[in-house]
Amino acid sequence: METRKTKLGANHPDTLTSMNNLAFTWKDQGRHSDAIVLMEECSQARQRVLGTGHPDTLSSLTAVAEWS
Repeated sequence: METRKTKLGANHPDTLTSMNNLAFTWKDQGRHSDAIVLMEECSQARQRVLGTGHPDTLSSLTAVAEWS
């Protein structure tokens, strides 16, 4: 994720996908608090970049709601 932020920028859709995937990985590893914080950041960025109705945005928002 950090490499994509550096190369593509923090708001690039591929960077946001990496952020999303890392949040799921952390959740699977039991790092629930870290995962929730990262997914909240991801969902906010996706809302700004992709819009509120985009499927990726909705997926992130659903994850935050289910994990909280």
